[in-house]
Amino acid sequence: MPALAGGFYLQEQSPKETGRALSGAGAAADDPSAIYFNPAAITELPGVQLSAGAVALFATAQQSNQGSNRTVPGFPGATVPITGNSGGNPFDKVIPVPSFYVTGQVTDRLWLGAGVNAPFGLKLDYDSGFFGRYESLHTDLKAYNVQASAAYKLDDHFSIGGGVDVQYVKVTLTNALPQLSPLITTDGLARVTGKDWTLGWNAGFFYTNGDTNVGISYRSGMGHRLTGTQTISGLQGLLAPQNGSSDATAPLELPDIVTVGFMHRLTPSLRAMISARWYNWSVFKSIAITAAGRTSVKELDYKDSYSVSLGGEYDVSPALTLRAGTMFDRSPTKPQHLTTRVPDGDRAWLSAGATYNVSPAIGLNLSYAHNFVEKANIIRPESYYAGTPAATTVTTLSRTSGNADQIAASVTARF
Repeated sequence: MPALAGGFYLQEQSPKETGRALSGAGAAADDPSAIYFNPAAITELPGVQLSAGAVALFATAQQSNQGSNRTVPGFPGATVPITGNSGGNPFDKVIPVPSFYVTGQVTDRLWLGAGVNAPFGLKLDYDSGFFGRYESLHTDLKAYNVQASAAYKLDDHFSIGGGVDVQYVKVTLTNALPQLSPLITTDGLARVTGKDWTLGWNAGFFYTNGDTNVGISYRSGMGHRLTGTQTISGLQGLLAPQNGSSDATAPLELPDIVTVGFMHRLTPSLRAMISARWYNWSVFKSIAITAAGRTSVKELDYKDSYSVSLGGEYDVSPALTLRAGTMFDRSPTKPQHLTTRVPDGDRAWLSAGATYNVSPAIGLNLSYAHNFVEKANIIRPESYYAGTPAATTVTTLSRTSGNADQIAASVTARF
């Protein structure tokens, strides 16, 4: 939701880029974080350079009950309303997104670099009495990525680069479970955990003539097979035999990303930038959890999405640079599959930032961005205990809204 980019991809991989709304991604080549957006661009970074920082996300989200209801087993066509509170702000804690990058010039043609960041993530907690509790209560998805890349300068204008990514994902999901009778006031609870390691790769192309930079890069999708545990508790009566723990598995497909960037120096002190990114989110079809010999599927059916950024920066002096930018980020969710677990919507960024060079060797970056998130309606039917006399359908109906602020800081060291 507001803390995220489209879906649960985190755009916030560089405090410096945050200040220009990622308009320099792929082409700016002025910071070690360039290795994440385009590995070929690090040929513009002389010597050894380090960058360490974090983005702090301050997000708010609201859910408004629009008539959520459930069916009653044994009474075809009968429904009863689901009551409860609005769930509070599920993003009530600051969400940190750290990153670290290093690049090194080996020869006048060869560069090596590495990065550690968190490109995907989602963390939200609704109150236990949330009216949408049967769909989601707690969500915690963390993805940590380690990248190692090399870049080669073909001549004074063209560079290529590429490398490997090692990614670790850990997920915890919980939701309430309806009892057989709506007269029972205590819910059951489902808790699923899983984790996995997998490999991917990255590649890029970079062109410069001194005044104009052009970059194109590709990051491969990541195919995870999460393994963990499913625990069911609190079910009563005829549903009580379903309580217990069992091994669980679930596939998780994360998207390929293509970035195209352009930067032009308008004057010796003024630069304009534009970048666009395409996300192959259509690989993310559902959450399919297999446990105790059964597979439960929650359809999500994401669509491919994109984001477009425009920005610029101005060198006030050799020590101080100011920057600003804006971005439109298209959500990959379809209206008929929107959920309270990922209450996503199209968003627009406005951002500003500055770099202050304490010395030729040390630079400090500070950025701020605000995300405006489109309001959306959630209409989400979910089936429970299908194929049994206890079969129940819960329909979550909600109006979702929210926004986010980001404060980012990093330090860059040059040797």
